[in-house]
Amino acid sequence: MNRLDRDAMAARVARDIPEGAYVNLGIGLPTKVADFLPVDREVLLQSENGLLGMGPAPARGEEDRELINAGKQPVTLLTGGAFFHHGDSFAMMRGGHIDISVLGAFQVSAHGDLANWHTGEPGAIPAVGGAMDLAIGAKQTFVMMELLTKQGQSKLVQSCTYPLTGLRCVSRVYTDLAVFQVGEAGARVVEMVDGLSIEELRRLTGVDLAAAPVA
Repeated sequence: MNRLDRDAMAARVARDIPEGAYVNLGIGLPTKVADFLPVDREVLLQSENGLLGMGPAPARGEEDRELINAGKQPVTLLTGGAFFHHGDSFAMMRGGHIDISVLGAFQVSAHGDLANWHTGEPGAIPAVGGAMDLAIGAKQTFVMMELLTKQGQSKLVQSCTYPLTGLRCVSRVYTDLAVFQVGEAGARVVEMVDGLSIEELRRLTGVDLAAAPVA
């Protein structure tokens, strides 16, 4: 099968972000989405540390150490962009002003529950950040993650076993093997990589996936 690399995953998420959307990209893998948004499409990226109008990563040697995203990575600021107080940023997130949040996850359930801040294991360091605010405050929550852990366990599950970040908040899951729609009706396959069947996806995930892809 032709597994997507992380750049291809980011490009796939970028395809589904519409013109004029206000979008928050979570720490880690989701930050790569900024590098694949078309330059002719106006999308306003917000960062929880207080940026609006964030652009792609700067060229090597052109980094500004005082212009970073929530993951402390150097970013650029587009024309008309602004930076502001952390409290104002969270008011934006909690007030329903973000159209789409793109987050990473440890687990997502078939019904859209999200677990992305703690595995519950002894010694694991919990790191919720603004994930709870984004998961519930955004109008839509997308998750971007590799489908399987290094141990081969599926991160898309029938029910989450890790501590939850939010209930029934995720609508789409973008992975290296397939894109899923999740929600009240369960998990459905939107698309999958070449060489992979729905039967194999069911075996890998252990989830009762709908057989017919949706548009």
